[in-house]
Amino acid sequence: MLRTALRNVFAHKARLLMTVLAVMLGVAFVSGTLVFTSTISDAYTKSSEKGFDHVDVRLQPDDDADEGRPGDPPPLTQKLLDDAAALPGVKSATGNVAGFAALADKDGDLVGDGWATSGANYYAGDARDPRYPMRDGRAPANAHEIAIDAKTAERTGYEVGDTPRMSVDGPVLEPEITGIFTTDDGNVAAGGSLVLFDTKTAQDLFTEAGEYTEIDLAAAPGTSEKELRAAAQQILPAETEALTGTKLADDQAEEIEQGMEGLRTGMLAFAGIALFVGIFLIANTFTMLVAQRTKELALLRAVGASRRQVTRSVLFEATAVGTAAALAGLAAGAGIGAGLRSLMSAAGQTVPDGPLIVSPTTIAISLVVGIVVTVLAAWLPARRAAKIPPVAAMSALHAQASTRSLVVRNTIGALIAAGGALMVVAGTTADDGKALMGGGAAVLLVGVFVLTPLLSRPLIALSAPLLRVFGVSGKLARQNAVRNPRRTAATASALMIGLTLITGLTVIAGGISNAIDKMATDAMKADYSVTMANFTPLSPEVEKKLSGLDEVTASSPLRNVPVAIGGDEEDLTAVDGKDVGKLMELDFEQGSFAGLAEDAPAAGDGPAKAIVDDDTAEDEGWQMGDTIAVTYQDGAKGELTVSGIYHGNELIRGIMLDTAVVDPHLDRIRDFEVWLKTDGGESAAMKDRLEAALGNNPAVEVMNEEDVSEAIAGLISMMLNVLYAMLGMAVLVAVLGVINTLAMSVFERSQEIGMLRAIGLDRRGVKRMVRLESLVISLFGGVLGIGLGVFLGWAAGELISSSLDTYSLVLPWERMGYFLAGAAAVGMLAALWPARRATRLNMLAAIKSE
Repeated sequence: MLRTALRNVFAHKARLLMTVLAVMLGVAFVSGTLVFTSTISDAYTKSSEKGFDHVDVRLQPDDDADEGRPGDPPPLTQKLLDDAAALPGVKSATGNVAGFAALADKDGDLVGDGWATSGANYYAGDARDPRYPMRDGRAPANAHEIAIDAKTAERTGYEVGDTPRMSVDGPVLEPEITGIFTTDDGNVAAGGSLVLFDTKTAQDLFTEAGEYTEIDLAAAPGTSEKELRAAAQQILPAETEALTGTKLADDQAEEIEQGMEGLRTGMLAFAGIALFVGIFLIANTFTMLVAQRTKELALLRAVGASRRQVTRSVLFEATAVGTAAALAGLAAGAGIGAGLRSLMSAAGQTVPDGPLIVSPTTIAISLVVGIVVTVLAAWLPARRAAKIPPVAAMSALHAQASTRSLVVRNTIGALIAAGGALMVVAGTTADDGKALMGGGAAVLLVGVFVLTPLLSRPLIALSAPLLRVFGVSGKLARQNAVRNPRRTAATASALMIGLTLITGLTVIAGGISNAIDKMATDAMKADYSVTMANFTPLSPEVEKKLSGLDEVTASSPLRNVPVAIGGDEEDLTAVDGKDVGKLMELDFEQGSFAGLAEDAPAAGDGPAKAIVDDDTAEDEGWQMGDTIAVTYQDGAKGELTVSGIYHGNELIRGIMLDTAVVDPHLDRIRDFEVWLKTDGGESAAMKDRLEAALGNNPAVEVMNEEDVSEAIAGLISMMLNVLYAMLGMAVLVAVLGVINTLAMSVFERSQEIGMLRAIGLDRRGVKRMVRLESLVISLFGGVLGIGLGVFLGWAAGELISSSLDTYSLVLPWERMGYFLAGAAAVGMLAALWPARRATRLNMLAAIKSE
């Protein structure tokens, strides 16, 4: 039986090729994901480890410390730096200051990668800063000088002596480049930029005079990290911690690994979808192979082979196919991992140098996945093969599925599909219906798959009027498509799953995009919104400069204010109470903005006015006129009176009060956004005027209502395109399934095709028949997929609408048309090779074949 199984594998190489390709693609996606994420993670980890070569102990604010004071822990002081430098066993102590710094290239575009565009201080001390060796020039010495990293200099073409435009929090700076340095900083290795200032300038920009964000200690010879850390802990103030360089490197490696985990999980999910679709192809292939070898298997039974031996024979074939596919997929995956890394570099995402990592775990997972998926998919055909009676060896045909078995299958499928649909609908009204809806969607897909043979006849029958146009070829194509409903169902189901996911995601994304757009435009009466490009805080000077323009009729900052309420830290939003009503449209249940416009009381003079969203008010039990006790960032106590309750949304919610109330209690004033209303409304000329007033700063974005909508739509479209690209793997596997089904169908019908040729059907007619059959099967899968996708998209939207009031169902008719056209294109593409093969059959040899 083992020799027989091996012979069958080699005898059907062409027929099994598509199965091998399907499994290989799925395994390649799995192994490529693991290789890519392992390679990137290892490269970043080693790069970050280099960044701690000069650090034995780091003193830094403790974000987890709870001293009853809202906001971030205070920066480190010059006194702490001096005390640390005087500790026994300290070779050197370096004070670090860091923050966001946006550098423009020679074309005025932002350099770096958003959050990685950073600035820091060059700490000269008694010697040169060992972290930043100067390749050219010298270190910055005053507020008008900077140094840039070598990779940024290469990308921008900047040299020593150039004066680029840059910004830290809004106002434009034009310092001179006095030096170009090299660094092992992980952000720079990842494609970001690093700008160095002298320490005093960096403190003016990012902290306050005499304050640092971190203090690094280097140990003297003979002093270990642990000994130095123990000594440093003796001088630590409250809300400060000391960590060893080894701990810092380990923590950063863990953060990198966690960052990769989300990417890895997402990519593996799509690989799983591709493998799941591949199961249909594999099961279909082995089902057809078993059907074609009915007499052979029956003969084996007749000469003494047991059912178990026949089952093992088919499963051994599957194991051989799965092993070959897994090995090929593993090799292809290594190439995919290397290709993705190169693609990142080509897209401007700089990746640290490092070897390609193909770990033993990756090899084991790839082999197990490929073999297990193939064997599981072949198990049911193997059981069917074992049930072939020996008497079938004496007949050319084995008994087809009985009417009773089809009735049982259709009944079970209907019950499963109905149960899944009910679960999905129930999930739309459940308090937390995500799990119920997800489970229902899976059950529904299984039920529809079981029912697909039943659905194939009426749905394909709808194509009869169109197929009549093609005469005999069209009629034969329709009859061939429904001749074996189970095979047609399995082939169409592979395409159905891919299109269900694609359509469902498109429906959901369209609804969310429309909801957020409506929410933003409904709430925004302002003509313009001004933010930093990466949403870091803006300097209050930005609002002052813009509000001073003659064309600006109303302006307000939106300022985050950390406070403590009832022992819990909360972020309030401070606005200009006098102008906010002209800039923001809120649906008030009680009260209005009017209370915020009153003069803010001085500390201790009585409560200030604040408005609260309805969800927060309900959770806290607050009503109009209630008093809220707060503790500000400087420790001062205060009271707020609820003067309005409004209906919040995803963009605007929480407690809102006047800036004059909170500004005296903030250690550093920063705005996260500025809203403006201008004389005559928004226009291209006005936008240019505002941007010019800010120095045409690439780090600052001035957006009107249309820009806000386009930004939201662009982000969602980008996410959708990534999902489409990943789901394309599943569609590609479905294409292979259609090709495989048609090719084997042509092989089975060789005699029939020979007869058709003999009685007058020309080669063109045969080719048209095969193509139309493929088209009908693909469109059948496309219609089912789009229909299910719309239903699941509607259900998910109903769940989303419970927390997003502006959500409404938006059917993307144009895209659904593209999807259906894509399904037709899949059918036509998949039919090319089988149709060509059918036309090349020798009619006399085909007529004589069995």
